[in-house]
Amino acid sequence: MGVLSDQAVIEHIFDHIDNGTTDLGHDTWREPTENYVSAERFQAELRLLRHLPAPFCPSAALVNVGDYMARSVGGVPIIVVRDRDGSLNGFRNACRHRGVSLVEGSGCARVFTCTYHGWAYGLDGALQHVPHEDGFPGLDKDEHGLVPIHSVTESQGIVFVCVDEPVGEGALLELPECFTPEQQIFSANTGDTEVNWKLNIEATLEGYHIKHTHPETFYPYGYDNLNVVETSGANSRVTFPFRRIEKLRNLPPDQRDIAGMVTYAYNIFPNATLAMLSNHTSLSVSEPLTPELTRFHTWRLGNRDMTDSQEDRARIAKDASFVADTGLKEDNDVIRRIQLGLASGANSHFTYGRFEKAIVHFHQQLGANLARINQNG
Repeated sequence: MGVLSDQAVIEHIFDHIDNGTTDLGHDTWREPTENYVSAERFQAELRLLRHLPAPFCPSAALVNVGDYMARSVGGVPIIVVRDRDGSLNGFRNACRHRGVSLVEGSGCARVFTCTYHGWAYGLDGALQHVPHEDGFPGLDKDEHGLVPIHSVTESQGIVFVCVDEPVGEGALLELPECFTPEQQIFSANTGDTEVNWKLNIEATLEGYHIKHTHPETFYPYGYDNLNVVETSGANSRVTFPFRRIEKLRNLPPDQRDIAGMVTYAYNIFPNATLAMLSNHTSLSVSEPLTPELTRFHTWRLGNRDMTDSQEDRARIAKDASFVADTGLKEDNDVIRRIQLGLASGANSHFTYGRFEKAIVHFHQQLGANLARINQNG
């Protein structure tokens, strides 16, 4: 990914601290509030999610043969499963007999058997068994396998799915290193929140709010409106430094270790947030359900230098609890109130300023990709 090295980020942060500055964007952006409530716009965004390599889950969630995950992408129910050769397959989640969804959530299976009439499919989607097959004379099993989605791709420890013909490379064009094979999931959860999916993405992409939204949680450890903001391809990265980074100031640059000194927050375009924190890394994928309802799928993994020791597990748990039980609750409360405020009709547009460079980039990329979808019919 075309972003600064850790050492360059540290120098950039020290420059901002010394000069009372922060990274600024070149543009401001006026986003129509109608785009957060419009059914027509919502359907266009779902269509885009079907035509981009969309982040789906960490590869670590689908490690073993038969591991599967089922949920909707762009409004289409799909299954992603680890095949016997180690590859991943993706299918539309519907039996070819009467259309029943085959599985829900996640698990491990050697065969997908419909609970309605017992039609069974292999991990490769092939129709393997039809009870009382003589009742379907002339049935061609080869034509009644599960319907594949366009593609499933693994890159940098994340699984991406593209349901239909892609219109671009999306996040894959310049994807950062996200997860390594040794990182393990220590928690996973799913929950619904009554907000538009974009509001959550926006909340992670600026530090302008830190002092006022997190006065007793994040702010005492960090700075007011001091960030390094970078864009690369469709993705972006915002660096949130901790005050303890000052411990590195007098060290030679090649001895400075950024671990535990900053939080890196990435937008994996369009609908995922990757947060690299002191002791763990989280991936949260937003699944838009309606213009005002989003399902969040979140996985937390120990960082690359974490072991399975009791001490490291305790550090990971403390780290995750501080973020999830305090700061994220404060963010969720704010975005919920933004959603409520949309009904007031007070704002025809939201104005994003130069402190909100990554949000401007997100909307520019979203608009450009939506336009490309429209051009392709």
